[in-house]
Amino acid sequence: MSLSALIAGLFTGIVLGIFGSGGSIITTPALLYLLSVEPKSAIAMSLGIVAITATITALQHWFKGNVNLKITAVFGLFGIVGTYAGARLGVITPVVVQLSIFALVMYAAAWKMLKPARPHRSAGAAVVEAAEVCSGGRCLVHVAVHGIVVGALTGLVGVGGGFLIVPALVLLSRLPMKQAIGTSLAIVSIKSYAGFAGYMGDVPIDYGLMAVFTAVAIAGSVVGTRFAHRISGDALKRGFAIFLMLVATYILANQIF
Repeated sequence: MSLSALIAGLFTGIVLGIFGSGGSIITTPALLYLLSVEPKSAIAMSLGIVAITATITALQHWFKGNVNLKITAVFGLFGIVGTYAGARLGVITPVVVQLSIFALVMYAAAWKMLKPARPHRSAGAAVVEAAEVCSGGRCLVHVAVHGIVVGALTGLVGVGGGFLIVPALVLLSRLPMKQAIGTSLAIVSIKSYAGFAGYMGDVPIDYGLMAVFTAVAIAGSVVGTRFAHRISGDALKRGFAIFLMLVATYILANQIF
């Protein structure tokens, strides 16, 4: 494995640890352009790498109390169904379509994250709302539906889907940003395993390469998690949105030119 690929693996883990997503955004291009892996195989291997790395990183966040198990269970359970179905569809979908959809959804997620709060809400009301984490039946149904939809997109475009999950957890489930990141990692790991299973048997997998890349990414995730707990929630939210827009622009430009 080249030095640039090792750096990409390390950065994959750091991004996962800080933002709770974004691992496949780095992993897939690294496998494609640095290691010359075939597109479908790169998408499948990326899901496997992120699944393991996100599991380790989610455990770190769980030990710090930043994983909501109820939301993880509901979102993850229904996400598995959507992800597996999306992966089966992804096997026969042209790569250019997959990556273009990926970039457009990233723009939408970034816009949601950067959208300012409604001015008529008082600071006290915002605190109360933030404390009232989604627990009612109606809210959990919405979480389940989002799990299926996000899962389908996850399987189709071959990413963990944290860039969609984090905004959903902040905006729908009203989780604080840091808890949304930890919960997102737990959900990403569950859905990525399902997505990887959806590609197995239909595309070739280099398990040796996956093992090395994953080991480096896990080391990076430890570093990223430490940084995440030293940055304010608002700063993480803005940084996450800007990160999404930059990567989405690169992907679209790469597809056009």
